Amino acid sequence: MSGSADEHSLTSRLRLSVMRLNRRLRAQRTNASVTLSQISALSSLHKCGPMTPGELAAREGVQPPSMTRVIAALEDLGYISKRAHPNDGRQVIVELTERGLGYIEADVAAREAWLDARLSELDESERELLSRAAEIIDRMAGQ
Repeated sequence: MSGSADEHSLTSRLRLSVMRLNRRLRAQRTNASVTLSQISALSSLHKCGPMTPGELAAREGVQPPSMTRVIAALEDLGYISKRAHPNDGRQVIVELTERGLGYIEADVAAREAWLDARLSELDESERELLSRAAEIIDRMAGQ
């Protein structure tokens, strides 16, 4: 950005809007006792499938000891299970359980229901504009 006042204003407004929306979506969580780090790990397992704790830590951008604690808590909740690695006896594979999958699906459904209700309050042109903005934001986030 060139740094003009209008661009800076857009930068600030977009940052604040995204933060507020994210905060409102987080408030729709189905179980507040599950931490955001735990939800993120569950979401990664849901999207990417079973993986080693090291792979999960790398995907989440955390150190392995931190992921070990997250995995232990999720295992205690019955949301994930561990099984032997097929090729490396020193490793385990972490995967979602049916209960974990149910938690993720309920959590996503609650957030999407809230967002769907907010979108239904908008007119068609506003929804179309947001659809285009979502594509742009997704492209920006992918860089």
